[in-house]
Amino acid sequence: MKKRKLLLLCAVLAGPAFAQGFVTAAEVKPILQATKANWVALREYDGNDLLYFTHLESWRCGLSEVRFSVNSTAAAAMPWDMEPCYEDEAQPNAMKLDGRLPYTVLPLGMAATVSVVVIYDDGSEDRMDYERKSILLP
Repeated sequence: MKKRKLLLLCAVLAGPAFAQGFVTAAEVKPILQATKANWVALREYDGNDLLYFTHLESWRCGLSEVRFSVNSTAAAAMPWDMEPCYEDEAQPNAMKLDGRLPYTVLPLGMAATVSVVVIYDDGSEDRMDYERKSILLP
């Protein structure tokens, strides 16, 4: 058990670089459950709210789907289109960002709350609801 806790601590501290070998729900679930507060971030930039999914993109291998909603906790209905997991490559979680960015653009001040549902490749789910102030970057 101590080895697993140490591994989890190393994964959290190392972030995306450590994520490279983690490609199943069994491997990424403990990390994402421990880092729920960091699943998304919000930034006010150039007259817009930018809702970032960078953390989830870094741990996307092992996930089958991510859904989110803004200002509605009833259902996280909008799918977040993640980059694929490159399992046949040395770094399956590498973010290539070909023609896409790890955020969505919203009108400035629109996101009062954000709800996120993560569906793992084993069919299990986790959910997190955020208030604007808890995910707003300085």
